Amino acid sequence: MSYANDVPEGATTPTSSSSTTESRPRTLTTAQLAAELRLSCMRISRRVRFESTNIVAPNQFSVLSRLEKIPCTPRELAEIERVSAPSMTRTVAGLVDLGLVSRADDPDDGRQVILSLTEDGKRTLREIRRHRDQWMATRIKNLTSEEREVLSRASAILERVANE
Repeated sequence: MSYANDVPEGATTPTSSSSTTESRPRTLTTAQLAAELRLSCMRISRRVRFESTNIVAPNQFSVLSRLEKIPCTPRELAEIERVSAPSMTRTVAGLVDLGLVSRADDPDDGRQVILSLTEDGKRTLREIRRHRDQWMATRIKNLTSEEREVLSRASAILERVANE
């Protein structure tokens, strides 16, 4: 059983000042580490989404990514994205207007439409991902080899945490 004041083994982070990136490590409680990781991940995610591209809005990018895997109905997308049907209808309409998504009649249910990516939609996804990777690469290119190694290990750990 873990308590908020438990100190996980190896749970240290560098203390930093505005002039240095690394100093002596400080020990964090489990709760402190969880809060710092959550906030850092949220900030990076937000910055990547909003600063790396202005081609489509973040919610539109999410829909394009979903449709890349498999065509869906607007209702299915709304459920996956956890938004209301009217909200998804507006998002899809914008993507259709941009020529990134196409609508086709559902062969099994004439009341439904199936949404899929157009070639422009696929190209747009690749471009956005390239911009996002470029944005991140720009930020990590000046890190030391040790800092890059830490990020590499942290990336694998965070992936494991996300998949639990």
